[in-house]
Amino acid sequence: MTMLPEDGSLLRIFIGESDKVGSTPLYEWIVLMARKQGLAGATVLRGVMGFGANTRKIRTFKIERLSNDMPFVVELVDSSENLEAFLKLIEPNIRAGLVTMEKARVHIYRSDN
Repeated sequence: MTMLPEDGSLLRIFIGESDKVGSTPLYEWIVLMARKQGLAGATVLRGVMGFGANTRKIRTFKIERLSNDMPFVVELVDSSENLEAFLKLIEPNIRAGLVTMEKARVHIYRSDN
């Protein structure tokens, strides 16, 4: 199992549902790349409402205005060094969106195996 320092970092990548790398959704490609690079963990969250730099139009999951480009957030936790290296690797494939990194205090990181 990978060890994770208590003083870790959280990388958040805000993208759209329709963003792709080839024919693969960008959020899926990021998670697969994170696993391939051995990062500690990744989670994809689907937003129910939002807007961003690429569009000032509100994207929402309301039935009467169902958007086909909902906001997605990919969260990754690891050391800041590993996340910085990972970001350099994936950055060319993020054509539109927002990326943030913040300190994260890791309290528990374990598997049940």
